Amino acid sequence: MEYYFAPLEGLTDRIYRRLHQKYFPGLDRYYLPFLSPTVHRALTPKEAKEIPPADSLGYCAIPQLLTKNPEDFTWMAGQCKDMGYREVNLNLGCPSGTVTAKGKGSGMLRDLDGLDSFLYEIFQQAPLPISVKTRIGFTEPEEFAKLLEIYNRYPISQLTIHPRVRAAFYKGTVHMDWFRYAVENAKMPLCYNGDLRSKADISAFSQKYPQIQALMLGRGLIGNPGMLTNDAGNVAVLEQFLKELLENYVESFGGARNAMFRLKEHWSYLLPNFANNEKLGKQLRKCTDVAQFKAITEQILHTLPWN
Repeated sequence: MEYYFAPLEGLTDRIYRRLHQKYFPGLDRYYLPFLSPTVHRALTPKEAKEIPPADSLGYCAIPQLLTKNPEDFTWMAGQCKDMGYREVNLNLGCPSGTVTAKGKGSGMLRDLDGLDSFLYEIFQQAPLPISVKTRIGFTEPEEFAKLLEIYNRYPISQLTIHPRVRAAFYKGTVHMDWFRYAVENAKMPLCYNGDLRSKADISAFSQKYPQIQALMLGRGLIGNPGMLTNDAGNVAVLEQFLKELLENYVESFGGARNAMFRLKEHWSYLLPNFANNEKLGKQLRKCTDVAQFKAITEQILHTLPWN
């Protein structure tokens, strides 16, 4: 089985990926939070930091591209190839309103003829293999039958399926009946993504779908960074990881306050793994002082049992 870290905008940035690989090694791929190429044919300073030469990283990284313009996609894929990357990933899953309003991400699933034309163009010109991350539809899961028919026309290197529609965002149950449909009808290798939050979840999935040999983990891995290693639930390792993460964000952001707020985003996923977290969790959400933040998180790590 191969394990991939999903790209979470604002969370799995270059600092996080480097330290996660340091403290919890073993993932097969880290997908980079999306790049959105434009007609200006230039990376922003922020994007340039997030996508350094591939051989400088020390882990396998896959750039993810978010665009509805085939020429922009092809240009950015060429840039990725020049930097040593061996594959690019097309984002057809992002449910954000600001993204879908522009017809990007899962917004492309509203216009299947347009999507088909886009895929035709990028696969005609692709300088690198292209994998795709998708939802099963925009509004209704039944849209997936036609969607998969389109995907099957192209040499997609791997199709990662998050079996929710865009309208569901990350809520409600996943539509495993439609993932099963993909297993039975897809012509390309599949990767599963969605609501795998523990090794027990992974084991249960693998028993049902032994033919699937790749899993993409996102919110579950943010909440338990050591889920796939022997350090799952090892508070000492987790504490050191979070300490160095905060230090690096302080340096990167030029101040402790913004670094604290970034870490509070991570704690929104970490906190449910600690039992009896209601009181300290409320204090953590309300605190705006860095010293207080450090004291509360230290108390959580040392007094609350790991679920």
